[in-house]
Amino acid sequence: MASISAGQPAVPPLRIAVVGLVHGHVEGFFRHNLHRADIEIVGITDPSQTLFARYAKQFNLDPRLYYANLDDLLDKTHPQAVLVYTSTYDHRAVIESCARHGVHVMMEKPLAVSYADAQAVAAAAERGHIQVLVNYETTWYPSNHGAYDLVRDGALGEIRKIVVHDGHRGPKEIGVQPEFLSWLTDPQLNGAGALFDFGCYGADLATWLMNGQPPESVTAVTQTTKPGIYPKVDDEAVIVLKYPKAVAIIQASWNWPFDRKDLEVYGQRGYVITIARDGLRLRRPGEQEQEVRAKDLAAPYDDPLTELRGVLLSGAKADGLTSLETNLVTMEILDAARTSAAAGRSIPLPLKK
Repeated sequence: MASISAGQPAVPPLRIAVVGLVHGHVEGFFRHNLHRADIEIVGITDPSQTLFARYAKQFNLDPRLYYANLDDLLDKTHPQAVLVYTSTYDHRAVIESCARHGVHVMMEKPLAVSYADAQAVAAAAERGHIQVLVNYETTWYPSNHGAYDLVRDGALGEIRKIVVHDGHRGPKEIGVQPEFLSWLTDPQLNGAGALFDFGCYGADLATWLMNGQPPESVTAVTQTTKPGIYPKVDDEAVIVLKYPKAVAIIQASWNWPFDRKDLEVYGQRGYVITIARDGLRLRRPGEQEQEVRAKDLAAPYDDPLTELRGVLLSGAKADGLTSLETNLVTMEILDAARTSAAAGRSIPLPLKK
């Protein structure tokens, strides 16, 4: 299969395959990465050849890249890694297939639709000796890493409160692709609505900031404020994570008046609030609040594909936000949050296996 990458990199490009075309972020992947010299796309699979044809026309993809099923693609193209753009429900089956073939995986967030599926993913990864990474947009925000560095350096003192806001006006309102909207609003395929779609960001960030420590309990409230648009899933969720000496409040919504992805961390001696991708508002003892620019991210942790190459080819350790370990805790939180919202009570952790 001919490469669709351009130029001659210093080292061979990473051979990747695209699995699934129903997650709308695949459009951004094609738009920004088709001509990178450090990757080679060797195959694309989705059950819908019509959907492939749409993307092939939009991005001038070689028709020979298309495969009707994953196993056929893996057997014939031998990728080193796959990028997964399926529904969240399909993540488990994809990873189990890739594990049988010894092929590494990077997927769009979240890891799975349940803690049980997340554990099955981890077991498959161990059996197949493969890396499994989870890609969140906010992993590549310098502002989040700036906040993390202040926590790790002790500049704020011990964490007492984390507040995370994530979401937008709603997937239908912002005009996501119809195949994306179809599964985002299906509780089986997405796990929930805004609770999973955007609650996963806060659960991932809180787990990272708390150095992998799971909370003692999870309490969640969900609402469907637009039943005419989202009759089957929530569009509003608040999740409260209780730690021995801290609390995290995750606000996930398809009802924000504007897009937002921001984080607040309050310690014993100071606080930091992120501003979009690059900015920080910071206050420490003896200081007035100041606004600073977060430092740029260093390779290989400045881009999802660069990190994937670093982990697979250079022995780099997966960033904490993308790591399977962090995302297992994230899934335990989300599963408990879904149960809490349905039952109207706090759910203690750990969940029963």
